[in-house]
Amino acid sequence: MSSQDQDQPLPVRKISIFGREFTMPRSRRARIVIGVGLIVLGIFGFLPVLGFWMVPLGLLVLSYEFASVRRWRRRFAVWWERRRRPDR
Repeated sequence: MSSQDQDQPLPVRKISIFGREFTMPRSRRARIVIGVGLIVLGIFGFLPVLGFWMVPLGLLVLSYEFASVRRWRRRFAVWWERRRRPDR
């Protein structure tokens, strides 16, 4: 690694949910652990405190790391917008 690479800070990753922005950890490993953890805990959504809402949130976090999950998210977003748009 050159000294120029060390001088530049890592890009800050943010997630926007319902108009609010949340900063994600800088570590790729931490983001993956958080995403997988949300999905696994979301499967137990029938238990108190945990909820099924955690599964899509975990997929959203993972979509910043993996192209396949990003494609699924984008397809869903396009489908959702077409569904919401009134027929012309």
